[in-house]
Amino acid sequence: MHLGLILLLQFMVVGLLAGCGPAVPGTQVPHRVVPFMAGQELPESELLNVSIMVFDPGRLPEDPGRRRGLSPEIREAEARFVPVHLKYTMQRTGFWGAVRVVPNEDNGSEVLVRGKIEYSDGESTAVTVEAIDSRNVLWFRKTYAQTTRPDEHVAIEPEKSDTFQDLFNTIANDLVIHRGRLHPREIEEIRRIAELRFAAEMVPDVYSRYLAVDRQGRFSVTHLPAADDPMMERVRSIRTRDEMLVDAINGYYETYYRDLWLPYANWRKFRTDEVTVLRQLEREALGRQVLGVAAIVGAIALGASSDSDTRLRTGTLQDVMLAGGAYSIYSGVQKNKETAINKEAIEELGNSFTSEAEPLVMEVEGETVRLTGSAEQQYERWRTLLKELYARESGLTEYVPPADGE
Repeated sequence: MHLGLILLLQFMVVGLLAGCGPAVPGTQVPHRVVPFMAGQELPESELLNVSIMVFDPGRLPEDPGRRRGLSPEIREAEARFVPVHLKYTMQRTGFWGAVRVVPNEDNGSEVLVRGKIEYSDGESTAVTVEAIDSRNVLWFRKTYAQTTRPDEHVAIEPEKSDTFQDLFNTIANDLVIHRGRLHPREIEEIRRIAELRFAAEMVPDVYSRYLAVDRQGRFSVTHLPAADDPMMERVRSIRTRDEMLVDAINGYYETYYRDLWLPYANWRKFRTDEVTVLRQLEREALGRQVLGVAAIVGAIALGASSDSDTRLRTGTLQDVMLAGGAYSIYSGVQKNKETAINKEAIEELGNSFTSEAEPLVMEVEGETVRLTGSAEQQYERWRTLLKELYARESGLTEYVPPADGE
């Protein structure tokens, strides 16, 4: 009987502990990570351009209680904020060429960085990041996590130092490490394949034959266009226009980032304060509930293990233990109600944040593009327009360029 009651108590305590907040996935990054910096300016031939896709915001739990006051609108804002700040972090290292944020997959990128927000509550964040080059060679795929310290909410500056700067520096350092493993011939190959993949996207019937794809999906060059191939010159001209559009898009992402900086920084600070209070209330409630369960189980054990005379003598004590245990559980429930009030306050902070993070509208070639859910479709449309522009400017409907040396 005693063993059964002890097991019951253990089971109930474990059940209560399971409700005390979610675990942050991924590996925690070290504190005060120093970014790798190029000791001298690298030659242009050694620089790779990087495209960072807008992050996948991930999914929040359907249960409002498990969301803990978070909202999809905040995640959407973070999905745009994180790649822009990573861009600034990478640019300062001196190891890269142009670093751009793109709305979706970019076939012409030399290095493509993709990411997903796995967890984010203002105090802690976790993101999965993968980097892949134009050959379709995966450099790495990792989940990074950081839980902030109080001082990290203070010493921040746009473009330079974010609350989660250790996380950004760690990602940037991993990219530098993998870039450093490349032989100069590999860098040249990555750049060449990126150009040919862009050309194959514009004119697949012509330039797809210059590339081979193996069973792992990796690209390699079968042969090169002639140095004086007029169609490739036009492709390069179109690619320059595409990069100009992406630069224009980045200008709007950067404006969005700057406008978002202050309300987002404040939201994360206030959110951290709320999470701290929330955690304290949950601990207090758990403590009260555990004490209450222990008192009730103890009272039941006392009654079950005693004879009739003992039960008579200890009846008052048993009643007190039962009443005290019930009160402790009731008190814990009341504390949980206070937790619910704090969750509502966090939700209000989230609502005020999303009202300041409205989507962007931009003008490109006289066309208005809305950079929200439909931005990816707008960018795809732009790529379609590029193909039409290429066909119109080239005036060639069927053309097979000579290979190098033919």
